[in-house]
Amino acid sequence: MKKLKITIQYDGSAYHGWQVQKNAVTVQQTFQDAVEKVFGERLDVVGCSRTDSGVHANMYVLTLETDMNITDEGVIMALNSNLPNDISVIACSECEKDFHPRYSCKSKEYVYRLYNGKRRNPFYSRYSFYYRKEIDADYLNREAQAFIGTHDFSGFCSSKSDVEDTVRTVYSFSVKRDGDMIIFKVEADGFLYNMVRIMVGTLLFVSEGKIKSSELADIISSNDRSRAGKTAQPQGLYLNKINY
Repeated sequence: MKKLKITIQYDGSAYHGWQVQKNAVTVQQTFQDAVEKVFGERLDVVGCSRTDSGVHANMYVLTLETDMNITDEGVIMALNSNLPNDISVIACSECEKDFHPRYSCKSKEYVYRLYNGKRRNPFYSRYSFYYRKEIDADYLNREAQAFIGTHDFSGFCSSKSDVEDTVRTVYSFSVKRDGDMIIFKVEADGFLYNMVRIMVGTLLFVSEGKIKSSELADIISSNDRSRAGKTAQPQGLYLNKINY
């Protein structure tokens, strides 16, 4: 029996997130369907993270165990032949038995894409959040540095979360403009439910003047969700990189 580490990419537009749910199509369920066709049995697929409905992944790591004699390239080709076009296997390799896609992770990086043009662009509607009000990316980049460090982020977490430990360490946070696209990029040792989307929504409140300059540090330490911004729309969010 060997353990395979598989890396995939997916467009989350048509899915209710990663994890299997009743009465909803998810990425995990769709992937397990393909695995069953290739390996002849419904193997247990363990993922690196939960993602919300409509959220995308540039890099998503999962594992499965099999006793089938098949090459890594054979796994990639066979799975891709049985997956829909919005999910793609990009890498496969055998890993140590104690490797866990979630618990072996040292950090994760998310990217949030916000389209800031004067008119909506239909080609970006599924892959970015359209926001018409003008944004000063350099200003938001300076303000976003308040998130860096080890903090209790309970004020930046959905009420649906049942996680007891809400302390996370944010290693970096940048906000940059690329033409009409504003790109938020954040790396941390872990994230709470909706944390990145609430961070982005809070920075938009800063941009709108609803939160004053240099007030973010106080909002973070308050642990008060009502003081942070709205939860930004899911389609702009990408699980971008997993570091092991």
